[in-house]
Amino acid sequence: MNIQKMIEIKKEYGISNNMIAQMSGVPMGTVQKIFSGETISPRYDTLMALSEMFEKIMAGEVQEPVAAYKVTSSGSDSISKKDYENKTIEDYIALPEGTRIELIDGRFYDMAAPTTIHQKIGFELCHLFEGYIEANGGQCVPFVAPTDVQLDCDNKTMIQPDVLVVCDRSKITRARIVGAPDLIVEVVSPSNAMVDLIIKLEKYKKAGVKEYWVVFPDDKTIFVYDFTKKDEPVRYSFEDTIPVGIWDGKCEIDLKKLYKKIEFMYQ
Repeated sequence: MNIQKMIEIKKEYGISNNMIAQMSGVPMGTVQKIFSGETISPRYDTLMALSEMFEKIMAGEVQEPVAAYKVTSSGSDSISKKDYENKTIEDYIALPEGTRIELIDGRFYDMAAPTTIHQKIGFELCHLFEGYIEANGGQCVPFVAPTDVQLDCDNKTMIQPDVLVVCDRSKITRARIVGAPDLIVEVVSPSNAMVDLIIKLEKYKKAGVKEYWVVFPDDKTIFVYDFTKKDEPVRYSFEDTIPVGIWDGKCEIDLKKLYKKIEFMYQ
């Protein structure tokens, strides 16, 4: 497999340089030079190691390439790959403060640090949702990350969606949300794309989330899943207006106005 093909797969699957280094065994510095174009002709053994890793991903032999292999926490503690399996909410709560981890079906997943664009999109959407709720005397409550959500009401899943709206206030406790929110928004980071698009998509649908938005900041697009109607998403651009399904389309989010607030960040 040539480097250009690897670059295409890397982009499609949202695989970070760190993940490539961890899965292939190729040093991080070498990975960075190859995928930045600084190294045009890597050594044969390096090329073979990378090619083997990407072929495994394409063949489905690497089921979850986005699962983290190491997370550096505050202090000198760290979490190794073997420590990511068979986990519970108790293990999640015991993590060192500042560790960015989600727990899904008993497995830890690393969370990428959000960019300024990522944070601003989430903040603005939450603000617009809250404005609609207040203007209409609604009971729904919007939240932004980091807010713990015990999605399945069991001890194997604890997530932190970027934005969520809960309309059943009995699900809101002092410590966390217990149960499925009505609306969830995830702003995609390249290293977490497959988690948001595959793993979380299925989890949210099965848990009873009514509406799921997946925001792609780089592509300036949003996929909206209305699980109460169909499984296929509707694709919107940052030029469009999105009707919010949980409020029967009465609330409309003007993405063009939102983008104008953050356009300078793309320069």
